[in-house]
Amino acid sequence: MIIKFFLLLLLAMVLISLFRALFQLVRGQTHLPASHYLGRRVIFSVLLVALLLLAMLSGLLTINPSPF
Repeated sequence: MIIKFFLLLLLAMVLISLFRALFQLVRGQTHLPASHYLGRRVIFSVLLVALLLLAMLSGLLTINPSPF
């Protein structure tokens, strides 16, 4: 259950970083460039995929073998 919480937390961080970069691009007058937030989004995405793969390989998350 805690793995799912961390997955949702990382997904929320990805979305927050994406929207912060959007607002940065729209305003364009703050001290941090939009690439700073987009870089964070990439890092959070990589962590999300790595945690998802580790959870699947360790057996904490099970995948659906047949989608039907």
